[in-house]
Amino acid sequence: MSLLDVRNLTVTYAGGAAAVRGVDLTVGAGQKLGIAGESGCGKSTLALALLRLLPAGARIGGEVLLDGEDVLTMKWGRVRAVRWAGASIVFQGAMHSLNAVHRVGDQIAEPILLHGKATPAGARKRAGELLEHVGLPVARASAYPHELSGGQRQRVMIAMALACDPRLIVADEPTTALDVMIQAQILRLIEQLVAEQELGLIAISHDLAVLADTCDRLAVMYAGRVVEEGPARKVYEDARHPYGKALSEAFPRIGDPASRFAPRGLPGDPPDPSAVPCGCAFHPRCPVALESCAVDDQELRAADEDRRAACVHVPATRDARSGS
Repeated sequence: MSLLDVRNLTVTYAGGAAAVRGVDLTVGAGQKLGIAGESGCGKSTLALALLRLLPAGARIGGEVLLDGEDVLTMKWGRVRAVRWAGASIVFQGAMHSLNAVHRVGDQIAEPILLHGKATPAGARKRAGELLEHVGLPVARASAYPHELSGGQRQRVMIAMALACDPRLIVADEPTTALDVMIQAQILRLIEQLVAEQELGLIAISHDLAVLADTCDRLAVMYAGRVVEEGPARKVYEDARHPYGKALSEAFPRIGDPASRFAPRGLPGDPPDPSAVPCGCAFHPRCPVALESCAVDDQELRAADEDRRAACVHVPATRDARSGS
């Protein structure tokens, strides 16, 4: 049984904005899954839906099976027990996620105390151990968030996510606004923790290159759906969906001077979730769209043995996993 099994997940906000439209994902223990896409593609909404952290009024459908138990049908007491202890989130923007008027050590200790995993003295000791585990001295437990650098605050967020020994961590843009050196340190730290503790990891980013270097598998989202999924390096280097190709080509390649002087991109923006185009949602921006793309929606289909893509240009082949 997978650690996390997401089946036909849908999220519609009050007012009719369909932010997530039928997503299926699987994450096993020790596996790292990356989710890529532009802003507005539904990545963060998907992350929040996994632990029912969406605002009141949002309608959620489908199943989110965490260790076989559906988070979406849990009673609130059970949901609170699962948060932090079963699965935790490293939120985007550490400065805005940490409480500015509380010391970081107290903020790390708070979930430990709430879940009854230690006494106050034990929680403080555990907070210091977690800070050391993420490469910060114990003395930084007495610091306020504004007294730390961006990389240090991000390490505090990771320590907090690990506080109650969860089996799954969702990292939403964990390296946003960090310089490349600190970004590399944070990514290596996350990889090390996943390997040492056999955690499941969902890493969310707009940066396909970062995810390809960090994750085992990669899912590309557009307009609330997964349009391509497969081994991370394969998707990055040879995407089968035009949107995946555009994301990959947006980054200059080391050793390829042509890519420095001819940056590629896509005109326009992802569609408004409350007015998704008919047919394939990507067709208004797609350089290889056919007339049928404006009418016929495309489901994920097997692109080869270990990946899938939702594009009319991907010939239907036998899916080894489904046997169809």
